[in-house]
Amino acid sequence: MIHPHQTPPDEPRETRKMGTLMAAMAWLVVMIMLTGFFSGWLDRQTNPNQGLATTVNEQGQREVVLVRNRMGHYVTDGWINGVAVTFLLDTGATGVALSPAVAKAAGVPRGRAITTRTANGTAQGFLAQLDSVAVGEIEQTQVRATISPGLATREVLLGMSFLKHLELVQKGDTLTLRQ
Repeated sequence: MIHPHQTPPDEPRETRKMGTLMAAMAWLVVMIMLTGFFSGWLDRQTNPNQGLATTVNEQGQREVVLVRNRMGHYVTDGWINGVAVTFLLDTGATGVALSPAVAKAAGVPRGRAITTRTANGTAQGFLAQLDSVAVGEIEQTQVRATISPGLATREVLLGMSFLKHLELVQKGDTLTLRQ
């Protein structure tokens, strides 16, 4: 018979197992939370312009202010044909350049084949017409683009076929897009 103040022989081992399991679960929860935090932090380092606010200045012009990322580029969220994309502003690009995957997701049909000159040399692409392109509340319709099979990124190069219709003002680490 076990004395009322004695613990049964198997109870400490089961208690230790339960304690170890609870500690492992606590560490797992902490690791998941840290991964989520640092993943979001890294996303904000690459694209500090998530959830843009559009303002209207004294002249009634729409403005979006972008902040340069840690690599010195202007990256922002936007939309092509109502589909969310990430833009990399490229004033050296003639038009908007997107990968076949992004074009397919946005329902952009490819037109005739063309040869393009890029920083990496010549490449084949396909002409396209985007129904709408938007950064914040600055939106344009019927924007010329190129579907570039060589683009292996989800980022869309936002070139001059969109930017030429805007006033661009760069000060320090910010770029104001004004329509």
